[in-house]
Amino acid sequence: MTVEIVLLAMVALFVGLRLYAVLGQRTGHEQQPVTRPEPTAKPEAAVPVSDAPVVVEPATVSFDKGSAAALRSLIAADAGFDTNQFLDGAQAAYRMILEAFWRGDRQVLKDLVGDEVRAAFEASIAEREEAGNKLDNRLIAIERAVIENARVENRVATIDVRFDAFIAAVTRSPEGELVAGSLTDAVSTHDIWTFRRNLASHDPNWLLVETDQAEA
Repeated sequence: MTVEIVLLAMVALFVGLRLYAVLGQRTGHEQQPVTRPEPTAKPEAAVPVSDAPVVVEPATVSFDKGSAAALRSLIAADAGFDTNQFLDGAQAAYRMILEAFWRGDRQVLKDLVGDEVRAAFEASIAEREEAGNKLDNRLIAIERAVIENARVENRVATIDVRFDAFIAAVTRSPEGELVAGSLTDAVSTHDIWTFRRNLASHDPNWLLVETDQAEA
């Protein structure tokens, strides 16, 4: 009798542990809540640049209060959308697109930006090449990346992201001489980039379709 009780207790314990393993863990399909981190202190307007390797620190990711309803609409249209993952990708795209533009890499731009933005970038690159100048710019840090607006129309999602960053900008002549700018200091930049994606498409990538300056 005692042995049977012990066996029953062991079976009950095993079943309980299995239930906890299944029910006590997230499946990965739950939508994460959209949270806004506490604001961080802003650095000075100019950041000294050294010859040491540049490390781009992660930006403060958040969303504008007015965009919360729009983000809920986007999440309703695309259950797989994750705010933090999108902002991580947007920061990576910001860095890749800027560096490709500075290098004059048209192929990389083709895969990351829409037709209108690509045409504007390529025109600027061609003008720079005709003058024989080269850009020696550096993205020092992305201070903040914020979703300012989001909308979904006919299964096409559009998101406006504000980037506050520090960039050291230098233009050099064909001989490598300094034409404009300085690498001794980085200046603050404020931009709004608009990304777009067709939610009906199997392509998960967002394209940059518009750029604009933002107020400081």
